[in-house]
Amino acid sequence: MNKKALIPLGIFVVLVVFLAIGLTLDPKEVPSPLIDKPAPLFSAPRLHEPTQQFNSKDMLGKVWLLNVWASWCVACRQEHPVLMEFAKTKTLPIVGLDYKDKEADGLKWLGRYGDPYDLSVSDKEGRIGIDFGVYGVPESFLIDKTGVIRYKQIGPVTEAALREKIVPMIRELQK
Repeated sequence: MNKKALIPLGIFVVLVVFLAIGLTLDPKEVPSPLIDKPAPLFSAPRLHEPTQQFNSKDMLGKVWLLNVWASWCVACRQEHPVLMEFAKTKTLPIVGLDYKDKEADGLKWLGRYGDPYDLSVSDKEGRIGIDFGVYGVPESFLIDKTGVIRYKQIGPVTEAALREKIVPMIRELQK
């Protein structure tokens, strides 16, 4: 048999192995290069009071959750009732980042579905989201007292994610 004929077969086998490994991975577990690194500092206008700025430095000393959302985001509607219930527990401050959205649309959306956030800021241009490496909305970042990102939730926050991953991490970080 010709050895050159075996090369395509070998390449095909390697590709099948990589595909098989890839199919076993959870797409929501995309590793973030920002985990265990300082969260990008930012300042942005508050959604409800655009003349006032929120500065992420103000959160130093607190464990907090940054939730990236938008009024045009279908998956954000899925996670919203979960965030509404979680916000009632007052476990930690939740800051909303209205991503690539018009302020009026974001305010209308919060008025219609409820506002789980301690405050929301506007990221019309998406620059803050880019700094955080946002792939799409919704995404959430758990940030510790020193301003370091400890966890990234890609996709909607679910009751299971809160119960099994996020709340235990919050409790540990608040010690």
